[in-house]
Amino acid sequence: MSKLSINRDTKLCMSLSGRPGNFGTRFQNYLYDELNLDFVYKAFTTTDLPAAIGGIRALNIRGCAVSMPFKEACIPLVDELDPSAAAIGSVNTIVNDDGHLHAYNTDYIAIERLIERHAIDEGTRFVLLGSGGMAKAVASAMRDKGLANGTIVARNAEAGQALATSCGYDWRPKLDFEPAMLVNVTPIGMAGGPEADSLAFSARTVAAASIVIDVVALPPETPLIRLARELGKTVITGAEVIVLQGLEQFVLYTGVRPDDALLARAAAFALG
Repeated sequence: MSKLSINRDTKLCMSLSGRPGNFGTRFQNYLYDELNLDFVYKAFTTTDLPAAIGGIRALNIRGCAVSMPFKEACIPLVDELDPSAAAIGSVNTIVNDDGHLHAYNTDYIAIERLIERHAIDEGTRFVLLGSGGMAKAVASAMRDKGLANGTIVARNAEAGQALATSCGYDWRPKLDFEPAMLVNVTPIGMAGGPEADSLAFSARTVAAASIVIDVVALPPETPLIRLARELGKTVITGAEVIVLQGLEQFVLYTGVRPDDALLARAAAFALG
């Protein structure tokens, strides 16, 4: 791996998150090094979002990944919304072109591509658990790929009903039937969280399903994914989602698309 020295021309990319992690830093910097690109990536948090976004513009920072709780709050602070962000009112990527801040949602793009890759049938009846910013991206991508038979299950009734209405889906406070596809878009199963060892859906519900999607990326094998694999279900993991959305961010920042072999190595390094 070649390593360029940081210099005055090095382009900075960054992330803003309430709880910064290491995936983006490891993934992006690995690709910069492998491709000999004069970029560097650093994770940040902030207590002053307008000042942070203003800093991106003022310091000519090339790109910024945006995570919770900033995905919606940053919208009035950018100049332009890509359709991927405008469709759902949620941003996870900002690209700075000479002071013009263009916002995207690569979570949405990743889900669309995974639906295509796994050839999920439009008629599949599914339940999506969750109602936050990532849930908006997943539900909207499914809607726009023609999956019309969906139900949103969310503890937050107001947010759950709003998401269901915006996508043309039903809302229920709890799951009381057994759909063909299960989609977890909550922190249940996340490493280090209070429900790290919990299943997002009951074992009986998982057994009745054909497809299980869990957007929790760390660990890549959540309790839900492990059970689904044991039962022989088709699975889409959060690791697949985070790698694809990170890839699209990398392309937006650099204009370079790594080949599949390099992408696999970067993913293994970042998730390892």
